[in-house]
Parts: sequence; structure tokens; C-alpha cells
Amino acid sequence: IRHQDMGERMRDFVHLHNHTEYSLLDGLSKCSALAARAAELGMHALAITDHGVMYGVIDFYKACKSAGVKPIIGMEAYVAPTSRLDRTRENGTAYHLILLAQDQTGYQNLLKLASKAQLEGFYYKPRIDKELLEIHGEGLIVLTACVKGEIPQLVHQGREERARQVVRWFQERFPGRFYIELQSHALPEYDETYRKLIRLAREMDVPLVATNDTHYTRREQAEAHDVLLCIGTNKTVNDPSRMRMSDDSYYMRTPDEMWALYGDIPEALLNTVKIADQCNVEIQFAPPYHLPQFPVPEGMGTSQQYLRRLCERGMQWRYGADHDKPSYIERLNYELGIIHDMGFDDYFLIVWDLCQAARKRDIWWNVRGSGAGSVVAYTLGITTVDPFRNRLMFERFLNPARITMPDIDLDFPDDKRAELIAYTKERYGADRVSAIITFGTLGARAAIRDVGRALDIPLNEVDKVARMVPNVPGKPVTIAQALEAVPELREEYEATPYIRKLLDTAAELEGVTRHASTHAAGILISDQPLVNYLPLHRPTKGDSEDSPVDRVSQWPMEIVEALGMLKIDFLGLRTLTHMRKTCELIEHEHGKKLNLELIPYERVPDDPEKDAEVRKLYDLLATGETTGVFQVEGAGMRRTLRDLRPEQFQHIIAVLALYRPGPMEN
Repeated sequence: IRHQDMGERMRDFVHLHNHTEYSLLDGLSKCSALAARAAELGMHALAITDHGVMYGVIDFYKACKSAGVKPIIGMEAYVAPTSRLDRTRENGTAYHLILLAQDQTGYQNLLKLASKAQLEGFYYKPRIDKELLEIHGEGLIVLTACVKGEIPQLVHQGREERARQVVRWFQERFPGRFYIELQSHALPEYDETYRKLIRLAREMDVPLVATNDTHYTRREQAEAHDVLLCIGTNKTVNDPSRMRMSDDSYYMRTPDEMWALYGDIPEALLNTVKIADQCNVEIQFAPPYHLPQFPVPEGMGTSQQYLRRLCERGMQWRYGADHDKPSYIERLNYELGIIHDMGFDDYFLIVWDLCQAARKRDIWWNVRGSGAGSVVAYTLGITTVDPFRNRLMFERFLNPARITMPDIDLDFPDDKRAELIAYTKERYGADRVSAIITFGTLGARAAIRDVGRALDIPLNEVDKVARMVPNVPGKPVTIAQALEAVPELREEYEATPYIRKLLDTAAELEGVTRHASTHAAGILISDQPLVNYLPLHRPTKGDSEDSPVDRVSQWPMEIVEALGMLKIDFLGLRTLTHMRKTCELIEHEHGKKLNLELIPYERVPDDPEKDAEVRKLYDLLATGETTGVFQVEGAGMRRTLRDLRPEQFQHIIAVLALYRPGPMEN
């Protein structure tokens, strides 16, 4: 390095080893906080390297872009000591390894490695192995990681010849993309190990890179992070055997602090900038959309032509002699035009096909939401509500001024949902269908209770404090807001030091991601194997063993939709199950066959006998005795029904439309 270049770039530094809150219950940093701090410190780039997962990649990418910082996409992988398929404890715990995506190829390989770690290698941790690194190593930069990396461990154990063999393995497979990583934390037992690593790097001509094992953003968050570790390991701060960090240095150190630590090895600092300059990944958001191409039957033309053919046939079925009424044809042509222009012909065919599969299997289904405003959906038999008769607008469902994927939510009986998902996998390919992950965060009350347990505060006292935080459905109250609004809580906070510490710590952890689970309804269907677009996850804890879905996206619903993925909600509705069984009993006992299209609910003024039967329905609703009746069983809704005394179906429509926070406030 020429002296002039050294002077120009002195004090430059990029953090390449950072854990966010998505290193669940191990990292404390919000992606936005990390990105903002990097920008504040004048760093032009920043990496994300969560443990074994890519949960936070899109949040991190967006946060960095907003802060004017280049995002570097990475992961701290767990590498099995032998094979990822070996599930015997005798082979020891997995080694750590930092992987950074250098380019789009590296990013694609990182998606595959993160997915295979979950779907193939999971054993206590999501693990890859050296076989996968060989197959999916192109475009990746490799750092030897913290003291739990394979090479640091071998050196620490005095097995330096074996360490040289491993170094050569990486040098051969990652030429110019392999670095020995140095860290400086209060781990005196590893001081000599790091000195040996430096000698090894120089002996074998491996470049050095300095990192900080960042688990929280600012130094003053060390204590809150310590409590987070206790929550994650179900220990208390008073437990002498608990996991803890060596000191309070696991924050985003400033470039000056890093130069103070490694100024005598300047190349280790300047290499962070070199690596950052080499890492250039762009993530594509929608459009384009990644819908499967519907398999149109031979001789039926394109998706657009087949969709029109089905709708024209459906117009005759739904409207009979009025099927060619000019206003009806005009509306159908208008909808089909917008659907085609927005690229969603295949979407409607896919949903139609699902409904056809349900019909063939004699499975009831229902569609809720704005999709009922579509004549196309009605003539395809997807919905049963006539948009003309009910004066429903298509634009509430699909609007060219708001480019978003259509969203038709399908309700199925809860005991038949799995059957339709299995059909979807068979139709489009198991590698193109997955469930969607969702993340649980620490709300105010949960944070207080978790922190209270970790701080070893008596449970009754913690519970008393937690219950002082107002519980307002749909409008979470934060600890800070509760301290302002609840005098008794403020009094406890100011009078009792350990309650102050409880609430201050809980406020630091409030909103942090706590666990992963599976979205109750959402299913992704893709035009290519999903791993080409996103990382995949094994079924999460709590998923039933007989679930037809054997994989879950690592990114939640709002992210997969933003990437242009097709998401269809398969809702398992117990109400439909009960209705179906009730209709079967009615047919058995009374010989009267009913289904969703035959159950009478409209008043019939011209037929007093039938009208009297339907009137009994509204008399019952007016009593408010509606427990178990979907959408009208809440206490507020029952009270509204008693006051309103509905007499026809339009009244129920009005109640459901108006009983919302916005309209109710007005």
C-alpha cells in the first residue's frame, strides 16, 4: 500500500460482522438503528451477518438504502464438522463462518445455502457443510469468523498443521475471496490465538480483516443485551452458569476505535473497505411479478384468451337471458382489459383452478373481501356475490392507479384446507409452493414479564407492573406512553429503583423480534423454484406434523409481496366446517339439501310462507344471540344488532361496513 493512499484512506473502516434482532434473542439491534449509526459515523457501507438465517436481509437492505449506506448481504453460517446430514452429537458443534455476497451470483448462492441449512442440515442449528460451500461458493467472500470459527478453534487447540490444511482448502476454492478475521474483545484466553492467526495469515499469504462482533448498536445497550441473552436461554442474571458476553465491547465501534485497536495492522482495516467496494448486490422489487404461467389446455390459446372464454361461458351461467346485456358486456370487457394490462390473467386462472379443484372434491369455499366486486370472479364461479345486484366496484379490488397484486382470500373448512394445499403442490411443484413466516415481537407487557423473570424479580410484583400498562386491542400502548398516562405506574417507577430498572430495560427490548412462526393462511406459489427468489425455512415450531407444507419462506408477508411473489390466503374456517356438517344433518333428518348457494337469507315479499321462514333469521339476529356466527359474534356487534334490529340482508352489509374504527369515530 503506497504511503499516499494510506494517508488518504486512513480512518476508513466498514463493519462486516453484525448481528441484528433477527439473530433471535441474541442480537438486539434494529436494522434501522444499525444503518443510522453507520451513517452517523461516516461509514459508507455495512454488512448484515445474522446467525444461520437471512430473516432480516430485506429490512436491512431498505434501511441502509434510506440512510445512504451501501448494504452488504451476508450471513454467519454454521458449518457442520463433517456432513450436514450427520445428526450425531459425537461430531461436535458446528463452526461459524462469515459469508458475504460479492455479486448477484453470490446472493443467489447465499439464498441456496441459507435454505439448504434449514431444509437439509438442521440439527439444533441450521447447518451447511463444505460440500455445499464447493457447490454454491461462487460470488461469495469468506471470513473465518469469531473464535468459534474452524480455523481459530484449530489454532487455539494447537492443531496448527490441520489449520494450514483448512486454510489451503479455502484458498483453492475462494481465490482472492478468503480472509482471516481478527476481533478484539475481552477474551484473554484467545490473545495468543489471534497472534498465531496473524502469523499464519502472513506465512500463507492470506489477507487479514478486522471486525467487531456487533450484537447491539451502542455501548450503553450492553446491559439490556445481557438481559436479552437471559431471556433467550431461560436464565436469570444471578445464575453463575449462564451464557454471557465477555464485556461491553460488542457494539458498533467507531472507525477511530477500530484504528486505535488495529492501527499497527492497517491492512486489516483497509481490507474492510476493499471488501465493501467489491460487494455490489441489487435486490429487485415488484414489478415484475413472479406468477406461475397457468397450464392452458391445448387448443385454448393464451391465458388471456382462455380467461375470456371462461368468463363468457360464465356470463350465460350467471345471467341467463341477460348475459349479453350491453352494460354487462361493457363491464366484463373493462375488467378483462385491466386484468390483462396489469399482467394478472394467470392469477385469475390459478384461483379459478383452485376453486374448481375444491368443487370436484365437494369442498365448500368462500371468498371474502373486495374480490366480490369483480364480475370476472363472479362469472368464473370464484365468488357467489353478484356485483351488479349489490352495486360493488371493481376498482376497490384492482386499480391500475395502484399497482399491487390482486388479493383473493379463500376460506375453506378447517378440516379440508390441507387437501387444497396438497393439490397446489401437486399442480405447480413442491419446490414452488411454501407457507410464509411471521415474527412475534416483544410487546410492552410481554417485555416487562420477560425482563422481570431475567432480573429475578418476584413474579407477583412483575405481573402487577405489567397489568398497569393499558391493553387496547389494535392500538398497542408502549411503556413510554404508559408511564405518561398511568400515574400509579409513574409513581412505582420513581419510587422503587428495581422497578425503574425493570421498566427501563423492558423499554429497550420492547418491539424486538422474539420468535418465528408460520402465517395462519398465506401460501406462496411461484413460477420458478422459490429458492431463486428468497431463502426458505423448515416448518416452524408449532406447525402440525401432518401439514402438507414442508417449507416456509424466511421473509414475512409484506416482504414477499413487495418482491412480486404470488400469495394466496388459504384460510381454514371452522365456521364453514360446522355449517357443512349442519347442512348434512338437515339433509339426513329433513331431506332438504342446502349448500352455500342455497341457504336462504334474502327476504321474499312475494312469497309470504318463504318470507316468514327467512324473517326468523333476522328476528334471531336482532336478539344479539349470535355467539358462533362469524363476524357478528363480538360483544360490541351483538349490542349493535340489538339496537339496529336488522330486517334484511342489506342491513347486515351496512353493519359490517360501518362497524370499523374509522366510521364508528364519525
